[in-house]
Amino acid sequence: MAKENQIQYVCTACGHTEPKWAGRCPECGGWNTFAEFRTSSRPKGKGDNAPPVMDGSVRKLSEISADSAVRASSGMREFDRVLGGGVMRPSSVLVGGEPGIGKSTIMIQMLSALSDQGVTLYVSGEESPSQVKMRAERLGLKTDSISIFCDTGLESLSETIEKLRPAYIVIDSLQTLYSASIASVPGSPNQVRACCMELSLIAKKLGAAIFFIGHVTKEGALAGPKIVEHMVDTVLYFESAETGLRLLRASKNRFGSVDEIGLFTMDETGLHPVSDPSSVFLSSREGALPSGIVFTPTVEGSRTFVVEIQALVVPAKSGFQRIYSDRIDSARVSRVAAILQRHAGLDLTNQDIYVNVAGGMKLGEVSIELPLALALYSSRLDIPLEDRMACFGELTLAGEIRPVVLKERRMKALAEMGFEKVLSSDSKPSLQISHVDVRNIKTAIIAAFGKRK
Repeated sequence: MAKENQIQYVCTACGHTEPKWAGRCPECGGWNTFAEFRTSSRPKGKGDNAPPVMDGSVRKLSEISADSAVRASSGMREFDRVLGGGVMRPSSVLVGGEPGIGKSTIMIQMLSALSDQGVTLYVSGEESPSQVKMRAERLGLKTDSISIFCDTGLESLSETIEKLRPAYIVIDSLQTLYSASIASVPGSPNQVRACCMELSLIAKKLGAAIFFIGHVTKEGALAGPKIVEHMVDTVLYFESAETGLRLLRASKNRFGSVDEIGLFTMDETGLHPVSDPSSVFLSSREGALPSGIVFTPTVEGSRTFVVEIQALVVPAKSGFQRIYSDRIDSARVSRVAAILQRHAGLDLTNQDIYVNVAGGMKLGEVSIELPLALALYSSRLDIPLEDRMACFGELTLAGEIRPVVLKERRMKALAEMGFEKVLSSDSKPSLQISHVDVRNIKTAIIAAFGKRK
């Protein structure tokens, strides 16, 4: 057991602990990620500072009764989708995102919708009660349905929760909490870890759902030790697209899939679900399709989007190739460019490559490799594709095109958006849309652009 007031250093990226400070973490390789904190021993016994106990008895797993009515709707279908079908009780959820992206807004909207299913508590460590009330009134929420507690002391907060016994709790934010029994400042790794663990245990003991709002670093990761993510059941991230769209993703979810994505728009009345997601990611234009533009269907969890991949290939000013791509992994762009050079005779070594996705959505599926290749080819030779044509497929290093999963869902999404032709590697014809079977990058280029001299 660690001695009281002993100095240790915790990596804020992975949670690794070292007795001495080091410039680089030996576990994750991060530089300058160690933060100092002092350990403190808790008093023995069942005193005020002892951690809460959920259930100390030993029973057979078959004797445990699983309540089927443990989920509740948050009032926002996109939020419920990412959570796995609704708010689970008991559970602990960590919500992160950039400042001003809407974390506090969506939390107070959720509490208002859940107020008829139990007592709700909003714990504010950054705003005064009047500021929170002003936001709730601006959003058109009933202020008499939400209880508020403005204090950052863990001991007083724990006592309040035990007394009020709320069903749904929001902590805004985790970095503002502190425990008097820990000799470090609020926001330090030791404070964040201890407060998160104790409040999570209290919530599970009372059968409540607790939501922690977390700050993010300039790299986009949740501030504080990485071990906090292992203490909670679900980790959600808010992202912002150039169009003003808010994207909610789950990087961890014990009660649902991590592949789901929630889409929101934000105005003065709060966050609102997007009714037609595909229309957000497709540019409306008049006339012929410009070169370097390719459409492709991508699957995120239970939904399918049709997105627009944009590529721009221009001569390199420095004499060697540079790749600018933040929505598609630059290593994937470089690999696709190498495949085009080796198997399609397209030299891109002295070209700068710019890649973007309309609407600002990040793509990681392997199915985007064929449309990315055709977008690069189209921009390099300044040859546009057909207006109502789309494609999808995975590229191998040998220049082959492999089929991808969920073909019918992709075909259906394209047909609903009015596309007439699709290129993919699949011999089975589709009844919904005209299909061209392409097995390698050469046949795909011929099918898309025709034979070139």
